[in-house]
Amino acid sequence: MNIRGTAAQVLAQVFRGRSLSSALPPHAECLDKSEKGMLMDLCYGSLRWFPQIEFYLKALLKKPLRSKDLEIKALLVSGIYQLMNSQTPPYAVVHSSVSATEVLGRSWAKNLVNGVLRSFLRQQETLSKSLSDNRCFVTAHPAWILKALDEAWPQESSDIVQANNARAPMILRVNKTKCSRDDYMNQLQEAGLKAKHTLFSREGIQLETPSDISKLPNFEEGFCSVQDEAAQLAAGLLDLKPGQTVLDACSAPGGKTAHIAETQPRLRSLLAIDKDSGRLQKVKENLARLHLQCDTLHADATNPQEWWDGSFFDRILIDAPCTGTGVIRRHPDIKLLRKASDIEKLSCNQISLLAGLWPTLKQGGILLYSTCSVMPAENDKVIKNFLQEVNTARLQPIKGEWGLETPSGRQLFPTLNGHDGFYYARLHKL
Repeated sequence: MNIRGTAAQVLAQVFRGRSLSSALPPHAECLDKSEKGMLMDLCYGSLRWFPQIEFYLKALLKKPLRSKDLEIKALLVSGIYQLMNSQTPPYAVVHSSVSATEVLGRSWAKNLVNGVLRSFLRQQETLSKSLSDNRCFVTAHPAWILKALDEAWPQESSDIVQANNARAPMILRVNKTKCSRDDYMNQLQEAGLKAKHTLFSREGIQLETPSDISKLPNFEEGFCSVQDEAAQLAAGLLDLKPGQTVLDACSAPGGKTAHIAETQPRLRSLLAIDKDSGRLQKVKENLARLHLQCDTLHADATNPQEWWDGSFFDRILIDAPCTGTGVIRRHPDIKLLRKASDIEKLSCNQISLLAGLWPTLKQGGILLYSTCSVMPAENDKVIKNFLQEVNTARLQPIKGEWGLETPSGRQLFPTLNGHDGFYYARLHKL
């Protein structure tokens, strides 16, 4: 199988607007471990460095490729990425890229692919010097993200960008209904996997190097899940008690839902809803693997009148859809697919979620709002606007050694070899 051709097909789908998380799995599931690893590296690496590679392509192509030739563009992008970062001999990269044109049914592009990649090898140093003052090129980030980060976090923006371009660590969450964190650390050691405790999550373990889940001890038996440390903080912030009723309003793919069930097994009820039926199935699968009980419902959280039975919730978690600017290293396609205008659209939906679900929260209850964004317009600004409109809502301060305290909550930034970027705000109902 020509993995480079497969990668070009996946990347072309992303160029057409499909997310990498949905485009990649159908192509990866039938591959062996080494082939899958190469495919993932080509796709993730090409997208991580795409803003930089695009500058190279503009300089190397005599004229832009036609929109119907995105597979060839993808082949060139992945070829340049590998020439920039791989230990594979350059001649092998060029040869296999040219061969992939036949796999893609684009034999006409053989000379084009060969010429562009060879030109890149000759001109890379010169082109890099000529673009050295272009911050978008140097950082491999679109201008709108750089501008937003500079305005919101002038002290932290450089570190955020650096973390965005790094490979994300693999972090596990131990299912404490099955075993303790120390017990699972021992299981990892026996399996030859080096790991350490996470800094802030009591159930978190960070692997020294990522591992295939098939190598994780008792993974299929539900002893652990793969979840970033920042996301693991949600369950603790809900202050869960036995007998409570809890709603996870935007639950897919189910990591936080499962953590809630693991943290407090004696809840009266736990309801996980999501408006995407396909993603809700992932919630059910995760809960089943972990042997956890939870009700699931295909529903739109912004319209509770369509699904709410009138019983109030003690706790509500809104892990709101957002730009994902805190998890770019895990979803590098964000650099291509997200636009500055998305922030306003998403913030309107975030307000709708808060406004729609607030009436379902019991008096004295807690609503935890979270995003995987570092944009204040999706975080503090949303909470501030909501508090101005709802007189029964009050901020409940979040104390912790993690993140940065903001006027309405706490903000974590993506860190090298550490947690992702995340935001939390906690509201109490009078």
